[in-house]
Formats: sequence, structure tokens, C-alpha cells
Amino acid sequence: MSLCSTIVGAFVKVNSNLSQNKSKKCVLVFSKYFSTRELLKEAYCRTKLKYRSKKLPQDVNPQGVFACNELDLSEVKVYGFDYDYTLAHYKPTLEHLLYNLGRDMLLDKYKYPPEISKLEYKPHFAVRGLHYDIEKGLLLKLDSFLQIQFGAVYRGLTPVSTEEVLKLYKNRIIPIAYVEGDTRAHRIYTNVEWNKPKSKKHANRAKMVHLADLFSVPEMGLLCNVAEYFIKNHIDYHPEILFLDVKNSVQNCHPIMHKIVAQNVEEYIRPNADLKKYFQMLQQGDKKLFLVTNSPYHFVNAGMEMLVGHDWREYFDVVIVNANKPTFFTEVSRPIRVFDKNANTHIWEKVTSLEKGIIYYEGTVKQLQDLTGWSGHQVLYFGDHPYSDLADVTLEHGWRTGAIINELTHEINTLNTQKFKENANWLQMLTQIIEDYQDYDDPEAMEILQDWMNERDRLRNDTKSVFNRQFGSVFRTYHNPTYFSRRLFRFADIYTSNIRNLLNYSLTHTFYPRRGVMPHEYGSYFV
Repeated sequence: MSLCSTIVGAFVKVNSNLSQNKSKKCVLVFSKYFSTRELLKEAYCRTKLKYRSKKLPQDVNPQGVFACNELDLSEVKVYGFDYDYTLAHYKPTLEHLLYNLGRDMLLDKYKYPPEISKLEYKPHFAVRGLHYDIEKGLLLKLDSFLQIQFGAVYRGLTPVSTEEVLKLYKNRIIPIAYVEGDTRAHRIYTNVEWNKPKSKKHANRAKMVHLADLFSVPEMGLLCNVAEYFIKNHIDYHPEILFLDVKNSVQNCHPIMHKIVAQNVEEYIRPNADLKKYFQMLQQGDKKLFLVTNSPYHFVNAGMEMLVGHDWREYFDVVIVNANKPTFFTEVSRPIRVFDKNANTHIWEKVTSLEKGIIYYEGTVKQLQDLTGWSGHQVLYFGDHPYSDLADVTLEHGWRTGAIINELTHEINTLNTQKFKENANWLQMLTQIIEDYQDYDDPEAMEILQDWMNERDRLRNDTKSVFNRQFGSVFRTYHNPTYFSRRLFRFADIYTSNIRNLLNYSLTHTFYPRRGVMPHEYGSYFV
């Protein structure tokens, strides 16, 4: 009988009814008879056997709706929607279009080198939720503690080593003022506007930009491609100037993009036959519907006619375009106007009521609430951007919120693969035995522990790269939630990959958040 089998049998016999602390005492007993090397190898062997006997978790439903906060739909009387990436989901062709238009503007308006025209879009390079350091010219990923994820820092298209990252930042944790600007000192002034500086003169601007929407993905692709070209050709450049030029180029070409997409919606927008069914279900349930979008009317109309039909406006009690969110949710004095869709302009008459079938332009959420009486928890608003769509309406106006996160489909399908489940399970168990035996300080133990740490690093990289080779999951760094997901969970009551997923739930359904395990609680709950 092998040493492994002998000790496993002994440990199983002795440890079968012992707590974890008593089990550790058994290790000390066995240490009288076996070397440290044998003991640690046996611990690894036992853990591996346990891992192989564990049943893998069930698949997660990619069409599920996930709760961050308890939400009772029977309390919701009014449903509001953003348009881009909420009702309209775009094909990869839109990313290529935005990239190409932005690149052309860099050439035509800002006179960048002609060779830039040869730089093609790399659709799987960046992910949503990254930060761009406009001072250092780095694209990187932060977790919810503002820690840098090593191995996910890029200058142009080239990864930056951990050693260089630490040399640049002096620490793996970035100060909050560097990431978000100096807002902490201004939170005492007012309960309503704690996140807004009292005076622009006294506010320190953040050195990082958070790329929280999907329109920013092709923008980052262009930025990194151009930076890589400059670096490879030894052309000196200013990271902030490059960032501003790319940002302005991509944003200024949005009107051109709107016209191109409106003329050929099938090429750029994914069909969604269930969207009309969902609107019908809400109408039949006597719910009010409204649309508030930053996009112009002709662009929205073309997409909605393709998605819902020419009668799409009949489903909405209020439609507001060119809303200029998040200003729409924070300003109080900007007047709402009627939009003349035939003349393609707004008109000057004062708006004293909001009528179905009329298109409105700009305005504020205060006017929307005052003219309709819709307010508080009776309103559920869906958007894709944690800040411009969800943060202010929940923090300042008490609306309930739903986030539409397109990437969930890819993320959940990846989570559901057998290989990922096996790697994630073994990573968790391997980390536990490293934690249990890390205080052994003799040379043999330290050598084995280092082997375990090396294996853990390989597993962490494997579980990261299956989502995106460069930056990993949108929702996690190696183990912590990302900066993006922590804010998503803070501002969204529920989130899902597509509005149509709500069809699977009644209008009286209550979404309950999962009871998570805190660090000081049981390792898991058993029913």
C-alpha cells in the first residue's frame, strides 16, 4: 500500500468527525511519524481526491435576471428605458464603423500620420469597465478596492510588466483621488450632491477615465492602436493629447454614425422579436412606459421601427430624445421642448403636459416627474450605463433600476463550461490548503508551498484568459469584483443580458438577492 493511501486512510479515519481546527491538530500528531514534505504532499493528495469527488455546480441560466437588491415588481407602475444597448443591441459591425469613422477624423481633422489608415480594429482586445490613465498612457483593470490587476495593464497593444507597473505607481493600490478626482472633501456640503464638487476651482480632476459603456470599446481600440504605432516607430507623443484627440474624434463622428445606421439598420442592429411582446405584456398589465435617450429621433425611430414596428410610439406614454444624460437627471432648469419630427427640429412653445404620440426634446427628470406624477419606487428604469443611466435616478430620485449588460451572455456561457468549473473549484481548494499550511517555515515546506503558489498562479491566469485574453472578465479580477461590477451592484437593483428576459417573469414577481457568505460566516450554507 502506498504512503499516500496509508495516510489518507489514517486521516479519513481520524478526521471524519472533527472540526477543521481539530483536523489541523491531527497534522501535528502525524508530523511525529512523517516528514514535512510527506505531510504536505499528503495534504495536497487528500485535497485533490476531495476535489475530484465534488459535484460540479449547475449551469447558470444565460437568460436569467439577477438581483442585487430585493425588487417587488407588483410595486412598479411605470417602466422607463434607455435606447442604445438597452432596447437596441448592436452587431460587431457598429464597433468597426465607429472605429473607422474615428480613425478617418484623426487623419482629416487632426492630421495624424497617413499610416494610421492601415491600422485595423481589433474587436477582442478591450472590454468594458477598464480605466485609462491619461497621464501615463496606460489601459488597465482595477478591482473594487482600487487595486491594479497585474497582467492586465497595457501601453498601446503591449503588456506592461508587474515590475514596471510598481515602479510607475509605487503601489498596487491607486489613491481614490487619482481614480475619481477629489470628491471626498465636498461630501459634507449637501446630502443631495455629495458626489459633486462645490467649486470647480477647488476640485482636483481625476487622472483616470472609467470606460463604463460599450461605445468606449472601439474608442479604446483606436487609442491603443495609434499608441502602439507611435511606440513602434519611436514617435514621441503626449498620452493626454492622444486621448483627447481620439475621444473627440469618435464622439464627433456619432452624428455620421447615426445617419449611416438609420439608413441600414439590419446591418448594425440585432433583431429582437420578443421586445414587442414585452411591451404588450406591460401594456396589458396597465403599466406606463417611457423612453429617455441621448440619441436623436431619426436614429431611434429607424431602430425602433425595425425592432418593434412602425407603431412603436403607441407603446410609450412619453418619448424624450436628445436628453443629454446624466445632465437630464441632475439639472432642474433646462426646459423640455416639443420635437417636430417632420421639420427635424424642436419648437419654442412651452410644454405644460406630456402627451402620448408627441416626441419631446431635452428637459429634466424633475419636469418629467412633475408633469406625470411618476416618482420613487413606482418607477423602474432600465439602462446599460451604471453612471449616466442608473446612479442619479436611484441615489437622488429613489427610482428602482435595471441594468442591461450585453456581455453577460458570453460571461455566463464561459462560466458554464466544464473546464472553467473544474479550474475554479480546484483554484478555491488549492488556495485553502495554501492558507492552511503557509506557516510551515522549514526549507522543504517552503519549496512545496512555492510549487503550490506557482500552480495557483497558472490557474488564476487560465480562469482569467478564457473571458478575454488581455483583460479577463468584465466582472472579476482574479478573485475580487472589478471596479465596474461593484458600481453596477451598487446602482442596479437587478441586471440581465437583454430586456426580453423579463418575459420569463410575471409582473408581480419579486427578485430576491442571494444571501452571500461574509468572511466571518460559515464557508457555505447547507439546506
